[in-house]
Amino acid sequence: MQTIFSKSYFVFFLILSFFGLSSCGKDSDTKKTEFDRKELLENIATNLIIPSYQNLESNTNLLVEATQNFTQNPSISTLEAAQNAWKVAYLSFQNANVYNFGAAQGTLGSLLENVGTFPISIFKIQTAITNQNSSLDNFDRDARGFLALEYLLFGRGTTAEVLEYSYNVNRQEYLLAVVLNIQTEVKKVNDSWKNGYKETFITNTGTDAGSGVSILFNEWNKSFESIKNFKLGLPLGRRAGQLEADSKLVEAYYSKESITFLKAHFENIERIWYGKSLNGQDGIGFEEYLLSIEGGEAIVLETKAQLEEVKKTINLLPNFSMQDQINADSTAINNVLTEMQKLTRFFKSEMISLLGITITYDSGDGD
Repeated sequence: MQTIFSKSYFVFFLILSFFGLSSCGKDSDTKKTEFDRKELLENIATNLIIPSYQNLESNTNLLVEATQNFTQNPSISTLEAAQNAWKVAYLSFQNANVYNFGAAQGTLGSLLENVGTFPISIFKIQTAITNQNSSLDNFDRDARGFLALEYLLFGRGTTAEVLEYSYNVNRQEYLLAVVLNIQTEVKKVNDSWKNGYKETFITNTGTDAGSGVSILFNEWNKSFESIKNFKLGLPLGRRAGQLEADSKLVEAYYSKESITFLKAHFENIERIWYGKSLNGQDGIGFEEYLLSIEGGEAIVLETKAQLEEVKKTINLLPNFSMQDQINADSTAINNVLTEMQKLTRFFKSEMISLLGITITYDSGDGD
């Protein structure tokens, strides 16, 4: 009797042990694959998006002050102050231009379209100045924004030549209209993030189109591709239909600061991948999201290796303007584009497959 009881007890113990181990295994797997998308969105919103828009608005306000001072007191010193304020403000825009959603979408286009379009149309700008038309209530996005302002502050050659031309009253009025329009557009978006849009963004934690993660992922990819396709591919003559390079199509042609803005823009793309704040503090980004998924670790390692290759080629760019490099020897800039093209498959196809996110825009880049 005792033997039968002992055997029965032993079998019962084995069954309990099996279910116990199975239960532990399931819990372990769940913990391994669980990922709190709200934490990702919270980190990106709190430590990247909101500080970026706050800095942009602050620097844009300083740009308005410097521009107003220049038009009221035209001189070499006030012009140079306005030019420097423009560089600072546009540099801060490189941190904010990724987040082109929410209130950044407007009736006349997005914030990026309205204040970041390039190349600009000199013809449209000059026509508006001649006709004293500074309403900007139109779809001529290539006649306003930071790059139109750049042309007005830098675009007549030497500082003395720009100053001489700037005494024109019609030009002064258009200059002020452009910078005030930038200020209005930036303030609208920043106010939205401060006054409620953050909660809308971080609480929509799905992966479907319209969710916070999907919106962020799509705009992040679009922003990366804008570097590849427009800041590099367009002036290099490597876009569809182009027959040759055209250095006049670089971003920031008149200030000759294209490489500065290219570097800053890519740094922010990388910052979102790692989830790092503007001051470099590490947080939750797409890297952590991928690491929570089976098969994600291999993709993370490959992506980080390619990010380093892109940075290496960017850091090897000679220390003079992009347009001069394109005209002299474009090898180094073409190398940057090539390495960015290699990065595309990790940012798009590999991440889409693992994260279950759908691309909701037509990139049309063919790679």
